[in-house]
Amino acid sequence: MTTEQMTGAQALVRALENVGVDTVFGIPGGAILPAYDPIFDSQKLRHILVRHEQGAGHAAQGYAMVTGKVGVCMATSGPGATNLVTPISDAYMDSVPMVAITGQVPGPSIGTDAFQEADIAGITMPITKHNFLITDPADIARTIVEAFHIAGTGRPGPVLVDISKDALQATFGFEWPVQMQLPGYRPVTRPHSKQVREAARLITQSERPVLYVGGGVIKAQAAAELKVLAELTGAPVVTTLMAKGALPDSHPLHMGMPGMHGGVGAVGALQKADLLVALGARFDDRVTGKLDGFAPHAKVVHADIDPAEISKNRHADVPIVGDAREVIADLIVAVQTEHDAGHKGDYEDWWRQLNAWRDTYPLGYDQPEDGSLSPQFVIERIGQLVGPDAYYVAGVGQHQMWAAQFIKYERPGAFLNSGGAGTMGYAVPAAMGAKVGAPDTQVWAIDGDGCFQMTNQELATCAIEGIPVKIAVINNGNLGMVRQWQTLFYDGRYSNTNLHSRRIPDFVKLAEAYGCVGLRCDKPEDVDATIAKAMEINDAPVVIDFVVHQDAMVWPMVAAGTTNDDIKIARDLAPDFENGE
Repeated sequence: MTTEQMTGAQALVRALENVGVDTVFGIPGGAILPAYDPIFDSQKLRHILVRHEQGAGHAAQGYAMVTGKVGVCMATSGPGATNLVTPISDAYMDSVPMVAITGQVPGPSIGTDAFQEADIAGITMPITKHNFLITDPADIARTIVEAFHIAGTGRPGPVLVDISKDALQATFGFEWPVQMQLPGYRPVTRPHSKQVREAARLITQSERPVLYVGGGVIKAQAAAELKVLAELTGAPVVTTLMAKGALPDSHPLHMGMPGMHGGVGAVGALQKADLLVALGARFDDRVTGKLDGFAPHAKVVHADIDPAEISKNRHADVPIVGDAREVIADLIVAVQTEHDAGHKGDYEDWWRQLNAWRDTYPLGYDQPEDGSLSPQFVIERIGQLVGPDAYYVAGVGQHQMWAAQFIKYERPGAFLNSGGAGTMGYAVPAAMGAKVGAPDTQVWAIDGDGCFQMTNQELATCAIEGIPVKIAVINNGNLGMVRQWQTLFYDGRYSNTNLHSRRIPDFVKLAEAYGCVGLRCDKPEDVDATIAKAMEINDAPVVIDFVVHQDAMVWPMVAAGTTNDDIKIARDLAPDFENGE
């Protein structure tokens, strides 16, 4: 072990370098300023100066999701730290590995309401996997190692490291390597073999099984194992919003996305199943609808790395705690053993029913009668022209659901969005972070005009730092999803949902003011050429203002507070599950 005299700030930068960090998204201020001085000298850290701390947090998320590494953001005390609360909460809900480093007022001033003081450790306690307040420089290196370990192992999530200014400024004897002190943190990754065997037995005995796949399968990098399990069992697969691409959309066993705006086939499969095999999914209300009416005939096998999720919302008949990749790998062996013993499921009648739903109720949309632009058509053409190798990053709302429905995802992790928190403003900075993490891959943000106006200042960062993302703004002039609810549930009383964003601001001029290329498209016949033009520009960010029809709606839809049996495929139009054949 080597000892070297340095400041706490130098120790922080050295520790970040030593744990393999190459990119930090942040913005300086008084309390964190001591850390920015050694960053100036670092040859290993690229610091990307954002325009708002929320952008730093979402960029760290996007970076983490495409690289598989822990994303890093940095901010100062008080408002700098509180501006990170939204992305921290977002990362917590969607299990994204992230370390947020904040400056804090000097130790003796903590608790005195000093200038720019906020108890960020207290504020974020419910929305972090763990957080630390450091007032002794000797704790910095060890805490950084612990923070990265906690963020990236088990169920991933955000960890906050708050460091007092005097700890950053003090000089001490820095030692490396360091020993972690986390006696109570031992995430279980290996599943219990008895539970796995019982799950395999249920799969082969059931008549109507469904593999209900959540984002944990992508986090565990278990897509290859999932494909083997699906093909071995022959069971249908549904992938949640956070699991798009875990099984290719084109795979014949794939029934699509379940939930509030899921396909009829996927929703019907869950409702009529006699067995749900939930893999890295958390029975979220957007999937289940009204809980007591969800999958009423099904036994449940629930595998998750977080024991707190199992039986939280729905009782698990077979609980399995473990990493999704290891669980699925063991399930493959156990199911094969059942097959070898002559026990194999017969799902022929089940597939007859499933295929009838799939054929009768495919996803679709109507073209506007006035010749204006259909938002679904725009998003579908982006997916077809850009192709499956790109990353697609969605904001939140109607455009997010259409991006999930009408772009075909053939690989895991190709779709980034804010699932659990539903954070408007996610797309632009998350796309920025994704492009930094995957500079040789096309990154397209599918954003709404409402979301775009929350964080578009990060276009300046993209232009200055040479991060050529593409932003497709689906501009219906409104807070579209809220307007849809007002149409359906509030008698068309459109209270405060009209943004007037076809008029103000001019998105093309805004893009140009930010050093980006601005394009506009409002005719169906111009869509392909506009997308092609954007794809040719790779030396600057591109913003396309797609001016679309304001009354397009997302269908199918399960209204909040109703059961999935109440799914509608259009207004006042419901599928007939009982006579689907």
